[in-house]
Amino acid sequence: MSSTSSPRVQEQPVARIQEQVERVIEDLLASLPKTDQLSAEQRRGIIARYTAVLEGNFIYWMTGAWLAVKSDAARSKIVENLHEEVRDSHPNMMRKFAMAAGALPTTGDTMAVHQSLTDMRLFIGRLSSVRILITMAFFEGLIQRFMPYLAELAQLQGSTEMEYTDVHGVCDVTHTAELYRALEAEMLLSNEAAAAAAGVSFEGVELLRMLCENIITGSRAAARSARKSDEAYDARLRPVHVSGNGASGVRAQA
Repeated sequence: MSSTSSPRVQEQPVARIQEQVERVIEDLLASLPKTDQLSAEQRRGIIARYTAVLEGNFIYWMTGAWLAVKSDAARSKIVENLHEEVRDSHPNMMRKFAMAAGALPTTGDTMAVHQSLTDMRLFIGRLSSVRILITMAFFEGLIQRFMPYLAELAQLQGSTEMEYTDVHGVCDVTHTAELYRALEAEMLLSNEAAAAAAGVSFEGVELLRMLCENIITGSRAAARSARKSDEAYDARLRPVHVSGNGASGVRAQA
């Protein structure tokens, strides 16, 4: 009796978790602004902030998942994902996509997502296996459905470089399913299973949702702060007159 009931007990929480994650994804996608109602600068900003987050962080997040999990099945699924990311140089795909759309991140773009990204990094650093797997399943599920929107933004910017969006619109379907299987395997071993079943393991999903909202909307305050920082830096490097040598690009003295 107990040997046959245990799998069913574990399947129910994972199914409920997936349903809740799907609702968050649907709500987030429904909140996206219409691409044809955005200015060129707004479209550029979304692509640039997305790049600032994804290019240097996704592999870190997934590596954190690999370090955190205890089950062999979960580790195997995560290693497959990491292998693909590195072997096919997905960060390079991301960089080419942003460059072609004229959307390499600026200081303002980086600062707009800085706090939310820092919160996400610190969350990953706690190495809570079930929480991280739920978070990454949410993100992979979101990304596969976000790719058409991202591609449309780039196309409206005049880009034809779509390798990144084409690849991730397909491969992340498989990655999402594998992460839920990894979650199921991990919950058999982890003492976090009860917390997940009670619905208290969505901290990472909420942090990542907030980060995604920052990607879409930006942060005007952070952008203004970054522009002031850039202006101050430029002022410190403004050309100053050196007697006998004309203007020279040395640091101005305060």
